[in-house]
Amino acid sequence: MQIYKGMNIATAKPTAEELRGIKHHLIDFVEPHEAYSVADYVEVARRTIAEISARGKLPIIAGGTGLYINSLIDNVEFAEIKADAAFRREMQSLADEKGAEFLLGKLREIDPLSAEILHENNTKRVIRALEVFHVTGRTMSAHKAASRLHPSPYEPLMLGMNFHRTELYERIDRRVDLMLEMGLLDEAKSFYEAENSHTSIQAIGYKELLPFIKGEAALAECVANLKKATRNYAKRQLTWFKKDSRIRWIAPTELDTLDFAELVQRVGSK
Repeated sequence: MQIYKGMNIATAKPTAEELRGIKHHLIDFVEPHEAYSVADYVEVARRTIAEISARGKLPIIAGGTGLYINSLIDNVEFAEIKADAAFRREMQSLADEKGAEFLLGKLREIDPLSAEILHENNTKRVIRALEVFHVTGRTMSAHKAASRLHPSPYEPLMLGMNFHRTELYERIDRRVDLMLEMGLLDEAKSFYEAENSHTSIQAIGYKELLPFIKGEAALAECVANLKKATRNYAKRQLTWFKKDSRIRWIAPTELDTLDFAELVQRVGSK
């Protein structure tokens, strides 16, 4: 979500001060109403990595979206699959009427492998998996298997921050409070009132505040839901990345003593 212009507080974009000294890429370059897929991201990220490497610099990928990171470093190739807007609207209506679990059940009938790794609340991904089968006659999992036929050109050093779960959740709650102090509610209102903001308004940090903005719920209730949604997202991130044996998990207390240069040199000498 940091790719979208204007979504600064909700996505915790680096501040102007934090951006000084080290050039950042793929931040603040897509209009909020534009759709931007993982295939779009991988294409631009590959090009950016090549440009950074050509200057003799080390590309650092920072982020927590497992699908995007793994698609990039594992050299996933995306087939050109056309979108079917009418089908998407039909599936969204089903989700609104019968619930997210019903939609996931439909996916489970045709593509149990994809259904297994998708959370029922990730309606956008569930609809996309159903759409892929509707348009191509092949499941999303079958497309994924075919997309990994060529080896990756990268030898990544992968580091994960391993907070104790209790501390992690406490930090998330404090982070939400800080974002509200910084003006998150006003930012959410501006995107809710903007035209063609459907994609952006689905971001965690916005959609949980919508009931308050619409006058349908108290602010305290919405804030509690926002904290819960963020904790659940962090839990899903950990579940995804814990399956990747390449990741070296480090505790915050290790940061002062960790020799990053030595780690990078070790990977580079392979």
